Amino acid sequence: MQKDLLTKILYQESDIQKRCQELGTQITKDYANKNPILICTLKGGFMFFAELLKNIQCDLSIEFIKATSYIGVQSSGNVTLKNFVNFDIQDKDILIVEDIVDTGLTAQKLVQHFQQHQAKSIEIVTLLSKPSRREVNINPKYIGFEIEDCFVIGYGLDYNEKYRNLPCVGIMNLKYLDK
Repeated sequence: MQKDLLTKILYQESDIQKRCQELGTQITKDYANKNPILICTLKGGFMFFAELLKNIQCDLSIEFIKATSYIGVQSSGNVTLKNFVNFDIQDKDILIVEDIVDTGLTAQKLVQHFQQHQAKSIEIVTLLSKPSRREVNINPKYIGFEIEDCFVIGYGLDYNEKYRNLPCVGIMNLKYLDK
């Protein structure tokens, strides 16, 4: 990996772990005796999802869905849901776990999808939120960190399927963008 791949590290793994403990405590309190279904948005959400799960102390179920909208560093605006396992969500409390809520289009598509299947409640948990980029009225209930408009990688977030394995979240040096 290039030494200057990141222009700035925003959050070290320890920062993310601490924030997951705080979010887990709040979710545990809010969902005690509710048995929510936590749905991980793949691929980017998997590292945050795993860390968050370790910190939630209530009965829950987990599922996975693949949602894609990015091409390179830009959201295409076209959200596709894939690998959706048809599990019963009618009258269930749903927590959508995202890596990042940027334009909000992916989160909106997921919320609409689960509303059509008559979920009892739907909330969003996200590692990162970029409110300055929001194109739709989506407000995650649980936010790890709010960031400015920059392109970030690491801790599950990628650039063209690379760098998900970084143990931190940082701003990518744009000189490494594919030409």
